[in-house]
Amino acid sequence: MRGPHNFLRLIRTGATFERTGAMAVALEAMDAPKSLRIAARVLGWPFQWLGMKGDPSFPPVTRALNALGPAYIKFGQILSTRPDVVGPELATQLQVLQDKLPPFSVTEAKRAVQKEFERPLEEIFSDFSAPVAAASIAQVHSARLASTNERVAVKILRPGIERAFRKDIDAFYLIARVVELFAPSARRLRPMDVIAHFEGVVNGELDLRMEASAAGEFAANTVDDAGFLVPPVHWDLSGRRVMTLGWVEGIPLNEVDALKQAGFDTDALGHRVLELFLSHALRDGYFHADMHQGNLKVGPSGDIIALDFGIMGRIDQYTRRVYAEILMGFIRKDYKRVAEVHFEAGYVPADQDVDAFAQALRSVGEPIFGMDASRISMGRLLAYLFEVTERFGMETRTELILLQRTMVVVEGVARSLNPHINIWEVAQPIVSRYIAENVGPKALLRDLSATVRVLSKFGPKLPLLAEAALIRQAALETPEPPQGTRSKWGWFALGAASVAAVSMAIQAF
Repeated sequence: MRGPHNFLRLIRTGATFERTGAMAVALEAMDAPKSLRIAARVLGWPFQWLGMKGDPSFPPVTRALNALGPAYIKFGQILSTRPDVVGPELATQLQVLQDKLPPFSVTEAKRAVQKEFERPLEEIFSDFSAPVAAASIAQVHSARLASTNERVAVKILRPGIERAFRKDIDAFYLIARVVELFAPSARRLRPMDVIAHFEGVVNGELDLRMEASAAGEFAANTVDDAGFLVPPVHWDLSGRRVMTLGWVEGIPLNEVDALKQAGFDTDALGHRVLELFLSHALRDGYFHADMHQGNLKVGPSGDIIALDFGIMGRIDQYTRRVYAEILMGFIRKDYKRVAEVHFEAGYVPADQDVDAFAQALRSVGEPIFGMDASRISMGRLLAYLFEVTERFGMETRTELILLQRTMVVVEGVARSLNPHINIWEVAQPIVSRYIAENVGPKALLRDLSATVRVLSKFGPKLPLLAEAALIRQAALETPEPPQGTRSKWGWFALGAASVAAVSMAIQAF
């Protein structure tokens, strides 16, 4: 939706940021150039009376985003995963951004269920409660299935939320264009890409089929993890605007006194939370990226229960290996190896000096290892690491930024349960086990086997591909190359034919 709405929303955003004192804080956190600071003041200061006051008990930026509504709240949550854009201090503030709004009525919720499944609610649920939780995008109800009397959790999107978000996302794109127009130097922050990333995340959360799919994949990956539970998805009662999961009873992890009174070992729980997160990230490459205390409970049998799968992180196999080697290098204080891994992965340009980089990495690791165990933070280590690698020309890698942000949150949860937890003692066996299984001779044999399987599928076609390449090359080569030489295509054709022969031989064997 373009036109006057976007411009008015832009002015109101600036006015609210100015009125709450958030404008100066945000611009300073992003190290905004002078031209952008002037443009922002022009858009905000004269129209302060149009801005909203917000809750003065919140820090300025959090206060402004809460006042501006659901899309801004969600945008702030996404920005909390991007300290490379807003700076580490502001990212930390945004992690505790409130995502609670007044619920919509039970009548509207029932209407949404009936519309989604095209049948009366009474045929689906024998009981349907008032909202038990309400956030910026959806709210949750407790219900019982009419067929089995099983208790379930029913998550329903807010009425009209898609249209509301679409309006604000269009306004966000306008704000990004204004930033680029008035501050070309701020393009290093890639404002349009940041908004596009936000739009992609929100579009996923506005389709509850995607969250149900995330919950299903996460449950399948972790089914054998002792002491960990993901509520089952009721696929027949989940759609675009409604999702149904099994109901789980438990004590939220932020209620530490209640956990102790119930007889749970909070030190062991803290250890387990951190251990589970590292296992999911390294072993599966798929992790819960919003593991704050509100999304974790402890069940009656002591199981840690995960909730809310709107934000998940994914890391490919190669990146996991690199990440594990980097962590193990720091654990062993082998800074030269950490530097070499960065160069081997292509994270740092080859024209940089590996020894100078290793020295810079030592400046990251040594101060942290000199801390008391209760203050050692893997999240802080990764944040410092990103600062150093940026100076050596490493480009931002969004998936690692999300991992680092989640690591900070998980460490906070673990420390709230066990203030004296030693992060490295928990991490070392997990990282060591992963490296033993995925870096070295065993991994090499597994990779070669996978490569042969792939090539064997195309074995019958490889001779034809080689012949076609030779024919094309012969047509292009005028005059003929000197005797004893082959072009790169000729070598490719010869190599392809050889691989075909080997693949077929392996198949025959």
